[in-house]
Amino acid sequence: MLIDFFLHLRENGLAVSTREYLSLLEALRARVIGPSIDEFHALSRCALVKDESHYDRFDLAFASYFRGVRQLPGMQAELPEDWLRESMRRHLSPEQKARLEKLGWDRLMEELRKRLEQQKGRHAGGSHWIGTGGSSPFGHGGYHPEGVRIGGPSAGNRSAVKVWEQREFSNLDDHVELGTRNIKVALRRLRRFAREGAPDELDLEDTIRGTARNAGWLQLHMRAQRHNRVKVLLFLDVGGSMDDHIRVCEELFSAARSEFKHLEHFYFHNCIYDHVWKDNRRRHSERIDTLDLLHKYGDDYKLVVVGDATMSPYEIMQPGGALEFDNREPGAAWLQRLLQTWRRAAWLNPSPSELWNYHPSIQIVRDVFGGRMYPMTLDGLGRAMRQLNQ
Repeated sequence: MLIDFFLHLRENGLAVSTREYLSLLEALRARVIGPSIDEFHALSRCALVKDESHYDRFDLAFASYFRGVRQLPGMQAELPEDWLRESMRRHLSPEQKARLEKLGWDRLMEELRKRLEQQKGRHAGGSHWIGTGGSSPFGHGGYHPEGVRIGGPSAGNRSAVKVWEQREFSNLDDHVELGTRNIKVALRRLRRFAREGAPDELDLEDTIRGTARNAGWLQLHMRAQRHNRVKVLLFLDVGGSMDDHIRVCEELFSAARSEFKHLEHFYFHNCIYDHVWKDNRRRHSERIDTLDLLHKYGDDYKLVVVGDATMSPYEIMQPGGALEFDNREPGAAWLQRLLQTWRRAAWLNPSPSELWNYHPSIQIVRDVFGGRMYPMTLDGLGRAMRQLNQ
């Protein structure tokens, strides 16, 4: 099984050596982990990947190989308490889900405050207390159409309007080359060339003319290289529902890095608020104030935001509605500030355009951007680049 896994990683472009593979086997023989596939993921990534920029590539290869696997064969152990607790998750029928009531923002926050005051211990299952499983709007591992996820991973429903936990996101790989050629062609619609920098390129025409005027004696003429002078600010949504679009976003990011000399990129989650960040591994400790960006970069920059805009409408319209922190101003206010500073702007949405009408948050963001939302198809990229060139 692990030989095939080793070969699978190499087929996916990871330079995993035999020595690293043997180190992984030694760790497994020493039983430094249990049978959990999550523990094996952490161990194998530590043993096999030496470059942090390849973590995303490893995660995608790992997920495709171990899809559906929950426990490593041959490593017997007692079932962990967390697994038993998660197994209590209730599976609700569509009719039962439809009967669950959305509380609304104010009532949701008030109910959470009351239950925090009243609850004295842990709870699993049920529909009222903060706990695991069940259909309570508070906790994790269950189902509710609109709730607050607390203390654990998502059950996969993506219906939480706020998350009270620290989550880690990965940076996008900017060296992805497969599939970027057509994207580069589309991005080249957004260009304005000029010669700048040191004269280190041979000017063949002037060299010929100068040599002819110099009675045949070679006279070299040099010139600066041509560079695209277009300046781009790229804001990239990461985590949550954007995990479904990592590949296409990496291809876009890689193509943009190679096409634009003046490119600045920043990350955000769901909606842009009063801070963004450059490195997802340090997003809690090295935040960048959005106001600083508004004053630092002039209006000659073009603004490109990449995100599926799929979130709770509260995150855009409600103070305090941000998923992971208490924002004083709604996301819509910050989006409008960006558009007032950089009027040439476009929002690229990787989700299929035929689904946009089914998500209220997409409609809100699209309206804020004045309809300048485009799908991440070649046609959509072409239309976005033409609009940014106006």
